[in-house]
Amino acid sequence: MTTTTVPRTQDLSEGALGMALLDIERRDLSTARRHLAQATARGVSTGSNASLFHGAPALEFVLARARGADDDVGAAVDHVVDARLAAAHRRQAASALPHLAEWDLIRGMTGLAALLLSRQPPAPQLPDVLTCLVALAHPLRGDGRMLPGWWSPVGPDGKTMAGGHGNNGMAHGIAGPLAVLSLALHEGVSVPGQEEAVGTFATWLDRHGSHYWSTAAHLDTDQPPEAEPARQSWCYGQPGMARAQQLAALALDDPARRRAAEDTVATILTDPLHLARITDSTLCHGWAGLLMLTRAVAADSPSPARFTPIIQDLHRRLAADWKRLPKPGFMEGRAGAQLALNATDNTGWTRALLLT
Repeated sequence: MTTTTVPRTQDLSEGALGMALLDIERRDLSTARRHLAQATARGVSTGSNASLFHGAPALEFVLARARGADDDVGAAVDHVVDARLAAAHRRQAASALPHLAEWDLIRGMTGLAALLLSRQPPAPQLPDVLTCLVALAHPLRGDGRMLPGWWSPVGPDGKTMAGGHGNNGMAHGIAGPLAVLSLALHEGVSVPGQEEAVGTFATWLDRHGSHYWSTAAHLDTDQPPEAEPARQSWCYGQPGMARAQQLAALALDDPARRRAAEDTVATILTDPLHLARITDSTLCHGWAGLLMLTRAVAADSPSPARFTPIIQDLHRRLAADWKRLPKPGFMEGRAGAQLALNATDNTGWTRALLLT
């Protein structure tokens, strides 16, 4: 029996906005309007917390799935993008290391790039945002040494961490910029240095991608230590990174990288030890996200049939478990699980996950 959790309103992850994505995909526009009214009843943020997953950009993303975003919403998002670009430029001018919220998918410019790329035609600000993401490939000095340009001076939880860390995941790490820059290249949108940045990020994940994140100690070894057993998911872990690597391979026409990425997904999602560590049905870190990710990988593979048994198994596991999720929303709730069960992406909702 499920419990009822009151959703936050303008939050794409767990609020009414995310729930509207399911309504729109099902063409239940009357229910979508109710969720959208709930989401916007107290206004919509254009402040420093606005991102693909919150506030005006999240609203535009959802409305655009129903082809309904108006000029006022677009102008509000443009204001958010301009403010985020200005902040990034100030940080770059100071040669300071960035915080994850500047550039990651959930809170930062990777998510904004995904949104701007989904506009038709792509937004005029998109090249500036892509240029900021490309700049992450340039090393910066910190703690008396040269560090990757995306290195965070604090830990993944935003708290003090000696030496900082380099986040590798799709939701908060360098796999996100890798995916969106690769998707842009595939759609014919590029800025100077973009292919080189894709290569830099992909090569980093070749070396460090078995870890959720890298520490300063990892930089001091010829080979990073073997990763401790961990849950493998869309948000953190090798499946999400492998989809980013596959997108990079398609953008750079690199068959060896594509095969390696596809082999990673197939190996992990047929390993009972890895599967045993997955404990819920969510898009973020459970069966739903792995199901949508595997469908995307299969669709871009020259051998899609090898993924059919995996997709069937993931679908079975999701169907058996999703109703137990206590939350109603998109990323960690029943709406996201149902979107995955529907097996459709007519509205392009998977762009929020950088899967397509």
